[in-house]
Amino acid sequence: MAATVRKLIVEVVEARNLLPKDGTGTSSPYARADFDGQRRKTRTVVKDLNPSWNEPLEFDFPSGAVDIAGGEPLEVAVLHDVRVGPSRRSNFLGRVRLDARQFVRKGEEALIYFPLEKKSFFNWVRGDIGLKVYYLDVPLPPPPPPPEPEPPAAAAEAEAPPPPEASDAPNKEATPADEPPEPEKTVEDTTPAPAGDGSTMEKPPEDAEPAAAATPAPEEKLPEAEEAASEEKQPEEEQPPPPQTVAPPPPVMPRQVSMPVRRPPPPVPEETPAMERSKHDLVDKMSYLFVRVVRARGLPAGAHPHVRVAAGGRHASTREARRGAFFEWDQTFAFVRDTDTDSPGPTLEISVWDLPPDADVSVADDRHFLGGLCFDTADVHARDPPDGPLATQWYRLEGGRRLAGADLMVATWAGTQADEAFADAWKADSPATSTTATGAAAATSRSKVYVSPKLWLLRLTVIEAQDTLTAAAPPRDAGVAVRATLGFQALKTRTTPALARGNGGGPVWNEDLLFVAAEPFTDGEDDLVVSLEMRHGKEAFPVGSATISLAAVERRVDDRKVASKWLDLLPSAGKKTAAAMLMHGGRLHVRVCLDGGYNVADEPPYACSDFRPSARQLWAPPIGVVELGIVGCKGLLPMRAVDGKGCTDAYAVAKYGPKWARTRTIADSYDPAWNEQYTWPVYDPCTVLTVGVFDDPPSPPAAESAGGKDSAAAACSRPMGKVRIRLSTLERGRVYRGPYPLIMMLPTGAKRMGDVELAIRFATSASTLEVLHAYGRPSLPAMHHLRPVPAAHREALRLAAARVTAAHLASSPEPPLRREVASWMLDAGGEPRGGGFSMRKLRANWNRAAAALSWVAGAARWVEETRSWRSPSATAMAHAVLVLLAWHPDLVVPTAALHAAAVGVWRYRRRPRSPAPHPCVRASMAESPDREELDEEFDTVPSARPPEVVRARYDRTRMVGARLQQMVGDVATQAERLQALVSWRDPRATGMFVAMCVLVAMVLYMVPMKMVVVVAGFYYLRHPMFRDRRPSPVINFFRRLPSMSERMI
Repeated sequence: MAATVRKLIVEVVEARNLLPKDGTGTSSPYARADFDGQRRKTRTVVKDLNPSWNEPLEFDFPSGAVDIAGGEPLEVAVLHDVRVGPSRRSNFLGRVRLDARQFVRKGEEALIYFPLEKKSFFNWVRGDIGLKVYYLDVPLPPPPPPPEPEPPAAAAEAEAPPPPEASDAPNKEATPADEPPEPEKTVEDTTPAPAGDGSTMEKPPEDAEPAAAATPAPEEKLPEAEEAASEEKQPEEEQPPPPQTVAPPPPVMPRQVSMPVRRPPPPVPEETPAMERSKHDLVDKMSYLFVRVVRARGLPAGAHPHVRVAAGGRHASTREARRGAFFEWDQTFAFVRDTDTDSPGPTLEISVWDLPPDADVSVADDRHFLGGLCFDTADVHARDPPDGPLATQWYRLEGGRRLAGADLMVATWAGTQADEAFADAWKADSPATSTTATGAAAATSRSKVYVSPKLWLLRLTVIEAQDTLTAAAPPRDAGVAVRATLGFQALKTRTTPALARGNGGGPVWNEDLLFVAAEPFTDGEDDLVVSLEMRHGKEAFPVGSATISLAAVERRVDDRKVASKWLDLLPSAGKKTAAAMLMHGGRLHVRVCLDGGYNVADEPPYACSDFRPSARQLWAPPIGVVELGIVGCKGLLPMRAVDGKGCTDAYAVAKYGPKWARTRTIADSYDPAWNEQYTWPVYDPCTVLTVGVFDDPPSPPAAESAGGKDSAAAACSRPMGKVRIRLSTLERGRVYRGPYPLIMMLPTGAKRMGDVELAIRFATSASTLEVLHAYGRPSLPAMHHLRPVPAAHREALRLAAARVTAAHLASSPEPPLRREVASWMLDAGGEPRGGGFSMRKLRANWNRAAAALSWVAGAARWVEETRSWRSPSATAMAHAVLVLLAWHPDLVVPTAALHAAAVGVWRYRRRPRSPAPHPCVRASMAESPDREELDEEFDTVPSARPPEVVRARYDRTRMVGARLQQMVGDVATQAERLQALVSWRDPRATGMFVAMCVLVAMVLYMVPMKMVVVVAGFYYLRHPMFRDRRPSPVINFFRRLPSMSERMI
């Protein structure tokens, strides 16, 4: 493979709305980019506040840099060229600093407009600059061949002194050292710049005027603290004169100037922590006995050996050896060490057999035994993760009858789950059909970390079609529509009459179709198929189609319009009706783009864990990390029967952001202990972490033995419950560890499947002000507010995104994350219910609303008790407060705020000490649900119940609808009575209301408002002995107003 070098390309496109600097209302700006001690600049655009450069600037990444996210930032500054229009003020027009996390690979770039920022508090800047920033790997040219040896005669001639007329050659060769470096020609910028604009060099070009050449651009000095003071100094004065020595001509260098020595910037935190295990400080340490079998030598040439490891009644076998210089296995086995139960026993046995790995060695002949080893487990060396890996050693095999002098390379040590060999090792508690297991069984049950694909919103705008009709006119009832298909997603525009004509002579739609696309895009597989359909009657027939490759679709991060294109529709083969025969392919005018400014969510809004947009350039730095320790489960219920007894092979799945973590599967245990720890970066504190527990299905042979539908159900992972934890409810740096109930809503009611023990810690790396500032930012990206997705399409797009994510995770290598697991974690069809309506949830939501507004009812009760004089002292105090607030109304808002603060401080002592359990059975009204309502909740659409059951449910729904109808009618009646006050439908009532309003206005003009408020308050709080139990005249008057109720049919 050829060596490559990584380049950073910064395409400076344009700037908008810059600040004038030359004193005549304009500026002559140019852009300057600095990265890792390298400086590049664009040409100068003369007298233009909206300059357009379209120049790519190329930088070299530092040698040895592997992590892009940890590199140095890029700074792009816009400055006014004082050579064109001298200015006494600072020539600084603004700058942009981009973090290394915003660099993307070639093909993922998009034009982004960044607002220009100040350099200091006293700068005045405005406008923004459009950039495309990406990196690519350029192959290095092959090294030149070594020079051929010269013959002796040629060597003698080379050593001869030069002729006298060549004595001035050194001076001629030294002159280029005083000239400015030649401009750098990048691969993508081959257009020559105009003369005299200084577009390719830091110094003026050679063909410029002498006066201009003596006044170069004033931005050569890099330190920002001295730049403003020395912007009009010439950089040549700062550089020492070149040495007057005879030297060969310098090589042609790119547009680069020497940079002052500066201190290295502090290390930038990584975008995503490495997907390795952390220090496991949130979980319990588990001791394991590790055995690594590497290779063997001295075995018979025609043997097919495998190694069998036995300890504590559990034994495992390696795969068949790979042939080479040695017999290779390189497999690791882990046996649980427990001092209380003396596991895995006092001895460890390792034997080599000339048999297939799945053969029963207990009945095998001794001639198949090639030798073995025996270790005392008490003498095994203990190793901690900071130590290096234990070296393997050769051991002589003993007991074999077919050979002598055979050796086996193994290593044994005692460690914990933090050992790097633990992830890929076979575990003694992994599921298997018997007491033996192979490497294949370990591969399907080990822990693994997955990453969801990057999802993009594909927007197809169908504008119009042309040249789709022939001379003959189609039927009047024929319609034309456009159908677009991307994988399993198929959308259609509205149907336009075939006879309709737009400005271009064809049907017009101007309609957007939204799809979900996942990276990477490959030609031929991820193609958008656009077809024109002729609809006549109830059938649709394709007329022509075209294909668009997603790899060639333009990407954008804002709401700018992309260039439209005309697609040539190829005629579709197949049977057509007479109406469809009157049309041919024609052309279709479309606009297609990948919107990177949207957050394509695959989770429900109430459980979303990532609000970042698709475009990586728009990501903000993380504010912290969340660490999750999955300790284990207690009291799990059996999920299936094996050999007449209950069995559960449990594993856990955690999801936050695009990262999924799957623990290993522990076989046949109701109290599995995983003790695994994972870490995620946090970009928004108001997000949710989801943890689910599942039962691992049996192996395919065991599932097929069930037969029919039972085999399909047995091959699926069955959920046992999920837990959701909102990070904003966690205190900073505190460890929360405890059990969480696993509740499943089944057709028989809520059932507790067991408890899962979790340990979670939220640690913030940003400052407290930055974390608090995150609460004031919008959760969704700006595009959701500038050009929101229609509400009717949001759920469909979410379900499509969840399906794409589930399919991607299911196609990962062993062990795959099953499709039903991902769908259930994302609440996207993993549950058996399909109706969406639940009477239980309706009542639960009503109770939630009532509980949330209970403070209103409490305030109304307090006012009524005060008004009833049940506590004379409290009523007297209320009178005093009323007088105080009436005479000093400016104290109303501060008093209310102080009261709310006092309530918050008072409740601080009773704040929750741990995250609220999820789910809440009482709030969900799942403690004693009605059996008929549960059957309706889990029924599919269309219903699969008998007609009499469906009729009964329909009648009950009608009764609920009748009550809702009455409530809506009452609200409408009160609103109509309010309108009747001035509508003159009742002339006497409206006249009385108008006269009363005039009287109240005259009184308020003459009487101070303070007196009116005090009198009205005292009248309302009067003693019950001065009140009548009948309604007041105002209420009686309002109830007598007319409404539309008597006019309804």
